[in-house]
Amino acid sequence: MNPIYILLTIVIYFGVLFLIAKLTGKRSDNDAFYRGNRQSPWYVVSFGMIGASLSGVTFVSVPGMVKNIDMTYMQTCIGFFFGYLIIAHVLLPLYYKLNLTSIYSYLGTRLGKYTYKTGASFFLFSKILGAAVRLYLVCMILQMFVFDTLHIPFAVTVTGIVVLIWLYTRKSGIRTIVWTDSLQTFCLLATLVMILIQVSHILELDLSGLVQTIKENEHSRMFVFDDWHSKQHFVKQFFSGIFITIVMTGLDQDMMQKNLSCRNLKDAQKNMYWYGISFVPVNLLFLSLGILLLLLGPKMGLTIPEGGDDILPFFAANGYLGFPVLICFTIGIIAAAFSSADSALTALTTSFCVDILENTKLPKERAEKQRKKVHFFISVVFILCILIFRLLNNKSVIDALYVMASYTYGPLLGLFIFGLFTKWQVKDRLVPYIAISSPFICYFIQYLTSRFIGYQFGYEMLMFNGLLTFIGLYCISFKKK
Repeated sequence: MNPIYILLTIVIYFGVLFLIAKLTGKRSDNDAFYRGNRQSPWYVVSFGMIGASLSGVTFVSVPGMVKNIDMTYMQTCIGFFFGYLIIAHVLLPLYYKLNLTSIYSYLGTRLGKYTYKTGASFFLFSKILGAAVRLYLVCMILQMFVFDTLHIPFAVTVTGIVVLIWLYTRKSGIRTIVWTDSLQTFCLLATLVMILIQVSHILELDLSGLVQTIKENEHSRMFVFDDWHSKQHFVKQFFSGIFITIVMTGLDQDMMQKNLSCRNLKDAQKNMYWYGISFVPVNLLFLSLGILLLLLGPKMGLTIPEGGDDILPFFAANGYLGFPVLICFTIGIIAAAFSSADSALTALTTSFCVDILENTKLPKERAEKQRKKVHFFISVVFILCILIFRLLNNKSVIDALYVMASYTYGPLLGLFIFGLFTKWQVKDRLVPYIAISSPFICYFIQYLTSRFIGYQFGYEMLMFNGLLTFIGLYCISFKKK
């Protein structure tokens, strides 16, 4: 397939993003960048957050999950919904009551300056590492199927992509992203539907036949109740889903910044309800697509790739599903990747400016100038991280970095739970040591349990990590006089 068509599609897509940025960038200031002047329609935020949650990695990974773990990921998705309810009724009222720009400033009000800086630093480290890994994997897909054919070096590809993201977010930040995320979500879901229709056509299945085929397939198992050692046991997956949502959405500046741009608390809660409800069927469709692709390979005489992450790109990018699907897949992968990368870049800029530099205390013009410099600096860090991952060129190392980023959300969970559900104070200067040691202790325990008793921690490690942090804080706590 001629890569020129794909490149032209990318150019047109970015042209639309820049048009949106131009329309939303009028009379912008720091408040528009950080909170969208608190004027974002809740239904636009809710729709756009679907795309922001489904990163480029998720877009290609979720269909491939069924090959190894069937449809058991739905247990986690059900837990997600209850996590969103907790966010709507526990965290959002707190954030709106305190009129926060950065959610980590709550830690400073409640526990102290060192706790505040620790929480913000953990977010910055986790988000920049996780977002860079996600964008790297998508850049690799585009490089393989498009830019290698055009003899464009990987460094140029990465730099060009990050520069484009920087350009359309640099002026209005979250006010622009709320609308670009909606476009990206639409493209992602349209791509999913088109691929499902095309695969169904090749398999000669109507809607009822499609449902019946998926239902009767050996990979359609959703629930696991019989094996406690399995990472896919329902209790582990369900409660992990709840806490993953609380941490990765409710305690994540990236995701909450969109919610805090809504007009009021009631709108933000409606956004969270509908976003939580829609997230379950969207993931069900991705998993259903995975089953259909496993059936499609033998029918077309093709060998299914070993890696689950390679299955969807194998069919779509190689043209087995037709030219329209190839174009839509390109748009979908870009939309899924950039809807998470652009909001991550904005959230990182916000957190660094507000939490680390405390630039809200500066005069307006000086604060805005500083924010623009930070935004550019973080874009450069993004590029450098991705190029370093390329030099490592080792999937196991990348996986380790990804796992490490997920470990660092545990201390954030412990810090917020301690602040919300106790009335104790802590010896503030000792908090960084507690938060840093907790992930290392968790990793050591994971190693011991895996080696000596055969128990494999899954997503529940996040809860255990938060519990360790909470215990550490309790040990250095005291009651207010």
